[in-house]
Amino acid sequence: MTAEVIPSTTRSAGSTSHVSSSRRTSKSNQSPRGSSSVAASSSNDSNSYNKDSWKSSVSSGSSLSSLRESLPENPHLYDFKEIFSATNKFLSNKHSSSSSSTAWRCVIRGDDVIVFQRKFRRPIDAAELRDRLLVICKSHHSSLIKLRGASMSGSYIYLVYDYVKGASLADCLKNPKNPNFTILSDWMSRIQIAADLAHGLDYIHNSTGLEKKFIHNHIKSSSIIVTQSSSLNAKICHFGTAELCGETDSSLERDSSKPNSRFVKFEGTRGYMSPEFQSTGVPTHKSDLYAFGVVLLEILSGEEPLKYRQEKGNYVRVSLIETTREAVESGGVRRWMDKRLNDSYPEEVAEKMARLGLECVEDDPEKRPDISWVAGRISKLYLESQSWTEKMGQLPTDFSVSMAPR
Repeated sequence: MTAEVIPSTTRSAGSTSHVSSSRRTSKSNQSPRGSSSVAASSSNDSNSYNKDSWKSSVSSGSSLSSLRESLPENPHLYDFKEIFSATNKFLSNKHSSSSSSTAWRCVIRGDDVIVFQRKFRRPIDAAELRDRLLVICKSHHSSLIKLRGASMSGSYIYLVYDYVKGASLADCLKNPKNPNFTILSDWMSRIQIAADLAHGLDYIHNSTGLEKKFIHNHIKSSSIIVTQSSSLNAKICHFGTAELCGETDSSLERDSSKPNSRFVKFEGTRGYMSPEFQSTGVPTHKSDLYAFGVVLLEILSGEEPLKYRQEKGNYVRVSLIETTREAVESGGVRRWMDKRLNDSYPEEVAEKMARLGLECVEDDPEKRPDISWVAGRISKLYLESQSWTEKMGQLPTDFSVSMAPR
């Protein structure tokens, strides 16, 4: 059954902000506007078109031309005028918008694409951009949304990704129009998505071909698209963004470790940031794994990473990691699991998945496992779930991601 897919919307826990490394209190006398609201550290508005960007694009035209000539395959570097024209001078309706990026859906060279505008974290020269772009655009995995190419203008980079029909994992778990509905109403669809994400992240970390292995740095449920062919599957968005924007450079690590630095400015999403990332602002494979662990717990529980409840006139922060830990230690995993699964899942496998998620979010990064091991573990649990389904005679649920309530 097919119909028009629901538009992807931004869930409060998945919004991105610039934050400092200072600790936050768990209570507040004021109601938070959203579980993702954090202290802003930058007043730059990357969502509006800057006229200086157009002027600076002229001076960078020669370098773009030389770069395009040096690429042996498809011309992955687009002329800025193509981006400017395809987005109707950036006046077209925005596909999405956050404090760190703006996106437009448009057609470029006959292809349906999404263009993301982001600021460079640090200047990247043409040769470095070429080398990184070539590797990223040659990388292929069924769980990654493909990057077609990029364009530069001033302090901005424009990343061109394939448009993929579907809905974000965040919206599939918590539909904005009806929180009691989920398209992921059966166990096998959820463990399939967990397996897709684990293998996709394993590919990013270990199989892309760079001597310096990739870091994603933007893993969260709102950055994962659930698609449907013969089954529900997951695709990771923003592959290559961190590398191309200069978010993963060793120079950032050196700067953030200076002893006289009282505050570290960085970009992250509340609820998905590991303790060491909050301290240094430097993303690593281990911080990626931490964010993956949070998403895994979301898939199991259907809950957001952070939420607030009112208690004696104050708002108390509730952490998904803490509620998971309490459930596992008390033997209450079944009560903690998403009620919309209707208790129709192998309880032993669900508890193993919850424990695996907690291993991924250990405070000490050295205690977190490698993503390759995690992917193998989830694959094994997937096979156990299949055996359970066959034994129980459970029929697959015939829903489409486009059937979310209107």
